Amino acid sequence: MSDNTASTGFTHEKVETNNFLMIVLILLVVAVGGLVEIVPLFFQKSTTEPVRGLKPYTALQLAGRDIYLREGCYNCHSQMIRPFRAETLRYGHYSVAGEFVYDHPFQWGSKRTGPDLHRVGGKYSDEWHRIHLNNPRDVVPESNMPAYSWLEKTPADAETIATHMKALRSVGVPYTDQEIAEGPAQLKGKTEADALVAYLQSLGIALK
Repeated sequence: MSDNTASTGFTHEKVETNNFLMIVLILLVVAVGGLVEIVPLFFQKSTTEPVRGLKPYTALQLAGRDIYLREGCYNCHSQMIRPFRAETLRYGHYSVAGEFVYDHPFQWGSKRTGPDLHRVGGKYSDEWHRIHLNNPRDVVPESNMPAYSWLEKTPADAETIATHMKALRSVGVPYTDQEIAEGPAQLKGKTEADALVAYLQSLGIALK
C-alpha cells in the first residue's frame, strides 16, 4: 500500500514540477475533449443538412454578403439569436445550424453592438434599408452607425462572382452550371447597395 502511494505521489509530483510535461498533458486533454465534442457534430443531420426551404444565395445576395464582410458589418451586428427568452422575444426563433450550411464563413459568435440581423429579412422594405445605409439617423435617430452612402454609387462586381460561386460549389454549395453562368448578368447595372440590401433581405427567412 505504501509503495503504491509513494509511486503515485512521485508521478503527481513529477507532473506538477515539470512545466513542459504539464503543458503537453494539458494540451492533450484539451485536444481529446475538443474532438469528443466537435467530431460528432460532423455526422448529425441537424448540423450538416439545410433546413427545409433554405436555398443558396443568389449571385446578387452573395455579392452583398461579400460587401457585408468587407465593410466589417459583423463587428457590430451578430447573426446568431441565442435560445434565451429575452432574445427570441425580440428577434424571433433562435438560430439553428441548418440555416447556415451554405455560409462560408458563417457569422455566428460575433460581438453585438447593434441589433442582431439574423432574421432581418423581410422586416423592413428595400427602401428602408437604402435610407438606413445612406444615413442611418434618418430612420433610427439614436443610431451611431456610420453612413455607407458610397455603396449607392459603386457598381457591384460582376467580374469575379462566377469564380466565387465555383469556389463555394467546391465546398458543397449546390450551385448549378446555369446559375454560375447567369451570375454575372444578375449583377450588371446593380450597385453595391442593391447587393447588400438583397443579402440583408435574405437573412433568416427560411425559418421563422
